[in-house]
Amino acid sequence: MGKCCFITGKLYEYHYIDQEMNWSEAQLYCRDNHTDLATVTNMTDMDRLRESAHENGAWIGLKNQTDANRKWYWSPPGVEFNETETNWDTGEPNDHDQNENCGAIQTYLNWTDVYCQTESKFLCYDESSSTTKFHLIEDHMTWFKAQRYCREKHTDLVSGVNQLQEAELQTKAAKGGTFMLFGLFRDTWKWSDGSDFSFRDWDERFNDNDGECAMINFKDNNHFWKNCDCADKKTFFCHDDKVILIKENKTWEDALYYCRKNYIDLVTITNLDEQRWVQEKAKNASTPFVWLGLRYTCTLDFWFWVSDEVVGYKNWDSEKTDECDMSGAMKSGGQHEWVKQMDNQTFNFICSKN
Repeated sequence: MGKCCFITGKLYEYHYIDQEMNWSEAQLYCRDNHTDLATVTNMTDMDRLRESAHENGAWIGLKNQTDANRKWYWSPPGVEFNETETNWDTGEPNDHDQNENCGAIQTYLNWTDVYCQTESKFLCYDESSSTTKFHLIEDHMTWFKAQRYCREKHTDLVSGVNQLQEAELQTKAAKGGTFMLFGLFRDTWKWSDGSDFSFRDWDERFNDNDGECAMINFKDNNHFWKNCDCADKKTFFCHDDKVILIKENKTWEDALYYCRKNYIDLVTITNLDEQRWVQEKAKNASTPFVWLGLRYTCTLDFWFWVSDEVVGYKNWDSEKTDECDMSGAMKSGGQHEWVKQMDNQTFNFICSKN
């Protein structure tokens, strides 16, 4: 059996299996030999997966649970949809014909659900722009085509209540008139490993009725996702998950010793992609916070990772005063920011496995 692997980060690893199986057979193989069929969380993952091309395409771990309730998501990975923070117009979402699965902004930034094949103006954003952050695109496109345009030219479709409240966005939206697509969508697609990542990379011609299993399409240098019959035979991607949530309540020091005895260490987070992977684990915690491998040294007056990584990337909830005997934890809910806690508190924790 042909097989190759490549690492997209320290917290998970992909394997390309060059043997054709149907989706269920591929899922069983991945669960027997790795963690599961591949979960894809962002465009960085996609860039790596595209390096392993096969003319017939390759399965990933996304499947349409047709009997499940549809769930709303934001297009960019890591932006959590909160049912209590919405701005639906009166009578919306009305889900006409039970087929309105994409979002648009109406007058005064009120939201409405629309058919994803509706063509309209749309709003993009740039994540790292120092000048113009938001862009009104006057060309009329479907939601999936607009998403593709925003990801290629900018970062993504405008998403999340924080962006919608920014003055620059509101100025651009006022110029756009009464109807603009933005980054809200809903579906019943679920990842095989049970994670709830919102990232999708469908071809702009995506149609739910074309099949219930997802693949990466390598034909014609397309390399976007396509859904097709789960009984088709294709190569596939597996992944190995290198972090684990321990649902036991321990102090920070006891959690550190546990991880080092049974795995490798308390988890380290060095970039946004790793943050998103770890926060998906944190969602299943039984405590309001989970310990990370982050520690404050009173003597030297700085924070450090126990793995000796530099604390470059940061995601603190606030700049609370640093004190002796403090360690870093992640919120298990909300936006999963880091918090500073006295290390004699007891929480669940996350270990790195290798």
